Amino acid sequence: MENNSKLGLVLSGGGARGAYQVGVLKAIAELQPKRGHNPFSVITGTSAGAINAVSLASSANNFRLAVKKLEKVWRDIHVQDVYDVSGRNMLVSTGRLIYSLFHQGASRSKPLALLNTDPLRNLLSHTIQFKNISRRIESGYLDAVAVTASGYTSSESVTFYQAHSEQEKWSHGRRRGIPSTLTVGHLLASSAIPTLMPAEKLSREYFGDGALRQLAPLSPALQLGAEKILVIGVSGNPTHKPHEEAVLEPPSMAQMISHIFNSAFIDSMENDLEHLIRINDLVGLVENENPHIDVENVRPVDLLLINPSIEFDKIAEKHIRDLPYSLRTLMRVIGATKKGRGASLASYLLFESEFCMELIQCGYEDAMEEEAALRDLFIRS
Repeated sequence: MENNSKLGLVLSGGGARGAYQVGVLKAIAELQPKRGHNPFSVITGTSAGAINAVSLASSANNFRLAVKKLEKVWRDIHVQDVYDVSGRNMLVSTGRLIYSLFHQGASRSKPLALLNTDPLRNLLSHTIQFKNISRRIESGYLDAVAVTASGYTSSESVTFYQAHSEQEKWSHGRRRGIPSTLTVGHLLASSAIPTLMPAEKLSREYFGDGALRQLAPLSPALQLGAEKILVIGVSGNPTHKPHEEAVLEPPSMAQMISHIFNSAFIDSMENDLEHLIRINDLVGLVENENPHIDVENVRPVDLLLINPSIEFDKIAEKHIRDLPYSLRTLMRVIGATKKGRGASLASYLLFESEFCMELIQCGYEDAMEEEAALRDLFIRS
């Protein structure tokens, strides 16, 4: 791989687990010059990763400052900053969901959801300077930033990107890339976990969490010109041992929902990473065995993955008590506890300072363990 190749940053989704990404970014910032610019030519994100991605892009002229601002938001965050969990609102939302059951499951006014995310809309509007994104791109601090959301009507995985005008849109099956001026609406759409958070209307249809139907989460970064990729995941240690103990009780509701969430947020990323690694191996084999074959337009993509070294479920178990009473009660009822084996669900919803600070520290330490690999990646960018 030649020097000065474009480096892409891919931030996966995962609700409150997105705090882990901030810890990794903090370590990266310390490895960069103090007043250094953003080292990533392309930044893409999904769900909570989309929020982190756009926040970085808006302050791409000073990467260390951008990460500090992002870290402050996550360190100070509380559930009330993300959704309205007052007893009254929870009752109203539950009532609307029940009402919809008697009206063919439809809502005539607001999108159906258990949680009201108006506080998140307000938080993002005040902390991210969206108008700065175009300025950073025009000034050459980055080439593109993108967020992905899932269309409920079209069933398409749509990547909304902001980039130089010459960047062409794309369409591959149910995956599309659309040039856009990114707004808070795009972030709310990308992070709208079905049923829990309301869908967001963009243009002609409503969109939900970008992790849904996103079968190729690395694709947007490659489409936007990335030649090397750093992926910051939010799943537990992928080398975990299979569970071998007999389980006598049936799964709790929280455990079943967690299973669905893990499938959406984790499985597609792991599958796409495996696919890219196999392609890299194949390209390398062709180059070694048949050096005279023209592979100018087919070359391996340098890849570095940083994933949590510990299971977030264990951390979440300690912090469920930090949730507001109404949400804590809901978690207990559906089994999002250690006893109910559904703490994984809580780890997606635990937007609380103490929990997020532990994840930030974990991300920082994991990234520092990869210091040599990170330095090598940046040297060749």
